[in-house]
Formats: sequence, structure tokens, C-alpha cells
Amino acid sequence: MSAENIRLEVMQLLEKDVDSFMDKFLIPVEQIWQPSDFLPDSRSETFYEDVRELREFAKDMPYDLWVALVGDTITEEALPTYESWLTQVEGVNEEAKNGWSKWVKNWTGEENRHGDVLNKYLYLSGRINMREVEMTTHHLINDGFDIGTGRDPYKNFVYTSFQELATYISHNRVAQLARKAGNKKLSKMCKLIAGDEMRHHHAYSEFVTQIFKVDPSEMMKAYLYMMKLKITMPAHFLRESGQKIGSAFEQFSDSAQRIGVYTGADYVDILRKLNDLWQIDKITGLNEEAEKARDYLMKLPDRMQRVSDRIKIPEVSHIFKWVEPATI
Repeated sequence: MSAENIRLEVMQLLEKDVDSFMDKFLIPVEQIWQPSDFLPDSRSETFYEDVRELREFAKDMPYDLWVALVGDTITEEALPTYESWLTQVEGVNEEAKNGWSKWVKNWTGEENRHGDVLNKYLYLSGRINMREVEMTTHHLINDGFDIGTGRDPYKNFVYTSFQELATYISHNRVAQLARKAGNKKLSKMCKLIAGDEMRHHHAYSEFVTQIFKVDPSEMMKAYLYMMKLKITMPAHFLRESGQKIGSAFEQFSDSAQRIGVYTGADYVDILRKLNDLWQIDKITGLNEEAEKARDYLMKLPDRMQRVSDRIKIPEVSHIFKWVEPATI
């Protein structure tokens, strides 16, 4: 039987548990927070005063923090790309509306709130050139992304396990820095977004745990493949208006690293956490190739740590079209 057919069988085997995964890792619509919970209510008599207060708290936030917040927003707003990518994964049958298809829709529904609330916050803050942000988002959706997983569910679930944890770190750090800057409402908003991302990380990493139980060698090799390829961030093709694909990602990454929102050390730490979470050193029933993959994966964090320690971050901020110069 081909590797593709085996993967499909495994996905069909796990599909019977999708409803329980949804109950455990997702929150019903009526119970979860919504963007309007954190934004001025346009129906209220105090709407204009509330907007002025929001703008006042936004006024003195550091420039790199604005860049990180805008980059996070654009990444979240490119959700149509991520949803269409997940619907193509082997075992996700959109036409049959199977369990995995239901998972993708409900996961998308939760994720959609993140871009909504952040976009509205940026708009009301008065510190952002929204047309430039909108053009960058438009480009990012148009350009799509290539994360190297193809339709392989094993590789895709490694990617989402890693990426959801990385996104948690980014939003959580922005929350901490916003609070330090005195912006408690923005801090709470980003903290709750981070909480969603952590739940989603737990979900996708659980999918990988279950696959390790039934197809350990192929799952181990898929994990190694993704780590050798390196996890490509969703915003990797980020660009400003009039620029080439990917031209803004390095500058955005520099801003995020300069203030500690997401760093090379975080990338290494996530890899260590995944090795521990999936108990890579204890997996049994591996063939020879998978054993070699395991050995490589166990040594990889220390190798990557040495590389991370040598990274030098520019001290001067790139001036983005997104953020008004008055905030520098």
C-alpha cells in the first residue's frame, strides 16, 4: 500500500474522534469572546469618548511594537489562504463534509475573530496607514504561501503544531509589551488571542500524538522532513505596496526580534517543546530510517541554538509604510 493510502486510512481512523477534539479544543460560538467585547460600541452615547480614550492609550506605544502588532494583524487577516490550504489536505473531504472538513470550518471561525478585532483596533488607533496595511494583506492573500507540506496530513499537522505555538508566543509577548506601555485593553485583547492560539496548538499537537501511536515511523520521518525544511512563517511573503514578494518579512522579523516578540531562541525552544511533548526519545516500533530521524531530531535543538546565538539584529528600525512616522 502506498504512503498516501496509509495516510488516508490513518486520517479516516482519527476522523471518528473529531467531534471529541472539537469539544475539547474549540469553544461554542455563544460562549467565546467576540471582537465587539474589546472595541468601542458605536451604538453607545459614549462612543466618541471611548474612541478618544483608545487613541490616547495608543499614542505612546513604541514603534517596533506597532510594527509587530501590524505584522500580526496582517498574518491573521490572510486566513483565507490558510483555510484553503487545509481543505486540500489528504483526508479532509470538503465535498462529503466529513469530520475533518467540519474541524477546518470551526477552527477557521475561531481564527477569523483575531484579524477582525486587530484590524478594527488599528483603524481606531489613528496611528496606522490603513490603506498600506490593507494593500499588504491583499498582496499576502494573492501571493499565497508554500510551506512545503503538499497534501500530506502528517507534515501539515507538524506545521500547525509548531506555527500555532509560535503565534501564541508572538501575541502573548505583544500583550506583555502593551501592558508595559500602559495599554491594558490592548494587552487583554492580545492575551485572549494568544489563548486561542495555545488551544489550537494543543489540538494539532494531539493529532500528531495520535498518529505516532498508529504510524510511528512515517510520522517521525514527516517530522524530520519539516524540521530540515524549516518552518516557514505564514507572513514569509510579506511585502509593502510596490515591493517584491517577501521584501518586508526580514525587516518585520528584525522588529519582532529587537523587542523580543518572536526570536530565533523561541524557534529553538518550540522545537525542544515538541520533542518533549511527543516524547520523541520514547517512541517505539520505528524502522531503521525513522530511528535515524529520531537521532537527528534529538540533536537538532542544540545545533540550532548555536546558530541562533550568532544572529545579529540591526539596531535601527526599518521605516514601514504601515506606521505613521509620528509614532517613531
